[in-house]
Amino acid sequence: MKPNKRPRRAVVLLSGGLDSTTLAYLLDAYGFVLYGLSFRYGQRHERELDAARVIAEKLRFAEHRVVTLDLAQWGGSSLVGSGEIPSQPTSGIPSTYVPVRNLVFLAIAHAYAEAIDADAVAIAVSQVDYSGYPDCRGQFLAAYQQAADLASRRFVETGRRIPVLAPFLDVPKSAIVRLGLRLGVDYAETWSCYRGGERPCQECDSCRLRAQAFAEAGVPDPLLQR
Repeated sequence: MKPNKRPRRAVVLLSGGLDSTTLAYLLDAYGFVLYGLSFRYGQRHERELDAARVIAEKLRFAEHRVVTLDLAQWGGSSLVGSGEIPSQPTSGIPSTYVPVRNLVFLAIAHAYAEAIDADAVAIAVSQVDYSGYPDCRGQFLAAYQQAADLASRRFVETGRRIPVLAPFLDVPKSAIVRLGLRLGVDYAETWSCYRGGERPCQECDSCRLRAQAFAEAGVPDPLLQR
């Protein structure tokens, strides 16, 4: 009789926002044991981290770690205090872009994944409805995967890679909302606003993208119904 195969493990980058929460629910539905990784990187508020903790507890993550990095020490983004968060759409890459943030986060996630012998790293980036950040594109993820493989002892010794799962890469945010509702996500427990506060500002880029997603999905945002 063959021994039972252990459940698959995934390290999921959990910001507490709409997309990453839906991703966690999706992975849970597929039977992954979830290891959450969130970051206190110098952002303006802790509301998103509070949301991430709620989601991790609700889905009974095997672990949920909050890693502290001081990306604010050199600035470069309005999300970490370098200038004001824009209230109107801007041309080009917006000031809310945090320099190579996803590269940094993924590298740490892969280190964590290799240490616990995980089967995947999951990130909820989309290159359809997004703010134009360069580290949310498929081209970046493909290049990153190659670098992660070459840096991995597991891959070098056994050929077993730790794949980056990005199932929402080509999915519009409205479709992510519809999927999440089918999976039972309570979007009132998520947080997207860049400014924090008691209620979403409904002005920043993240709030506008969220509002558009719920409007296109044809359902109200429960976070605004309180």
